[in-house]
Amino acid sequence: MKSEFLIAVTQLAAERNLPQDVVVEAVEAALASAYKKDNTSAGQSISVRLDPNTGEIDVYQLKTVVEEVTEPADELTVAEAKKEAKALGWTTAPVINDILEFKMELQITGRIAAQTAKQVVIQRLREAERELVYGEFSEREGEVFTASIQRSNARYGGGVTLDLNGRAEAVLPPTEQTAFERYRPGQKLKVLILEVQRTNRGPEIVVSRSHPDLLRRLFEMEVPEIFNGIVEIRGIAREPGSRSKVAVTANQEGVDPVGACVGLRGIRIQNIVNELQGEKIDVIQWHRDPGTFISRALSPAQPLRVELDEVSGTATVVVSDRSLSLAIGREGQNARLAAKLSGWKVDIKSSTELEIERMKQAIEGQVAAQSAEESAAPLTAEVSETPLEVAAPVEVVAEVVEEATESAPPDAEAEVSSILEGVLSAEEAEVTALAELEAELAVEEAEAVKLSVEEALALEALGIDTIVPTEDLEVVVEEVIGSVDDIWKLPETSTDKPQIRFAEDILGGRETGGTGRGRRRGGRAASRPPGPRRTGPPGSAGR
Repeated sequence: MKSEFLIAVTQLAAERNLPQDVVVEAVEAALASAYKKDNTSAGQSISVRLDPNTGEIDVYQLKTVVEEVTEPADELTVAEAKKEAKALGWTTAPVINDILEFKMELQITGRIAAQTAKQVVIQRLREAERELVYGEFSEREGEVFTASIQRSNARYGGGVTLDLNGRAEAVLPPTEQTAFERYRPGQKLKVLILEVQRTNRGPEIVVSRSHPDLLRRLFEMEVPEIFNGIVEIRGIAREPGSRSKVAVTANQEGVDPVGACVGLRGIRIQNIVNELQGEKIDVIQWHRDPGTFISRALSPAQPLRVELDEVSGTATVVVSDRSLSLAIGREGQNARLAAKLSGWKVDIKSSTELEIERMKQAIEGQVAAQSAEESAAPLTAEVSETPLEVAAPVEVVAEVVEEATESAPPDAEAEVSSILEGVLSAEEAEVTALAELEAELAVEEAEAVKLSVEEALALEALGIDTIVPTEDLEVVVEEVIGSVDDIWKLPETSTDKPQIRFAEDILGGRETGGTGRGRRRGGRAASRPPGPRRTGPPGSAGR
């Protein structure tokens, strides 16, 4: 029976993946609880010891040394303790608060005590497992672990539960997921252990798929030079699931850091991209000079120059007009990642835009300098001799005069009215002179444009458009074609009776002669090709 008991303890430790000492302690606590449930030992403090080598079980009753006994089952006085100590073979005298152990005889417990022992064993083993898991994974925070997806709780907050190789369960919260990944049960992923927390239900392990350290650990796993310290990662800027930039440098001469990370034919970087489900990764060589580093961080764009403002921490990057969209990236992603990687505020401008801004600044500077010179020069005013050159309209002058009249003494009213009448009369005279001048100019232009009929006809013969007065044009037409009534008179012939002729004959005919009807027939006949004509019975041509 002893050997069977030891075999059961060993098997239980192997199944639960627990040390044998932990299982033995759980069994001792379960047996002590079973003895306490027994009627004969009810209310007593019991301790059980199990020898893992022989399987022997010893049960002890515990009593505490006190000055005055209140519970005889668990306490005893100093005098009684000294007597019991001599019987137990103690070399020193017991004092207050010492605990004495009295060996008890083994007895068979009932069904209730056995059930209690079973529950205590299960509970103790569960607590031992939780403590063991917490101690194991709390030391592995920041490491990459391969996990398989158990279930996706999309209806309950969107978290994903993962199994860490049967050792524990982990939670992937929505904040640590990437937007472009889809999680299916049974799928295996590499996750970063972000945090391990103690809860009432045991340790809670929080993992991440979006943390930048996940990319760092994957590079350490795939690139031996990074793991050995030959190549160092200086910075990581990541937008999970979309794109990342990694700055690397070599701590040993003759080593290409970018080539070491990419690998032969890109096999190393491709493994990382596949693990991150297609996330684009740009590997950039780090440089001490911030301008050079920012220029490299904006790859694949190639800036023309970089201007740094250390006071505000802003870097103005000038690119060509064709490379402007490439430098900014889709929705500004390339510029954002470059700014996050370098730690500078990146302002990207095209060469044309920069030149326009500089021209504007130069013009504004010139205007400011000119205005400063004008403000510094002494102010002078010129008084015109005539009242018309005063830079104020008559209405304003009238208002001013009216206001002055109200505040002026009565003697000055006649003088003010005379001045106002002089101003108004001068303005009316000027308006009249302008109107007369415009009328004279109009007459001169009309006389200059008007030509004689003979000059107009000569100019029109040369192809030059002229302005001919309407009255003269009618006279010329009558002289050329005669009277209008003469057109429709029939020419007289040698015979006494008039003959009706065609319009062509009336107007003199054409050079070719003949009527229009004959010419149309002749033209149609001439267009017909020569050759034999087909003859036959009527209606045969349509067949």
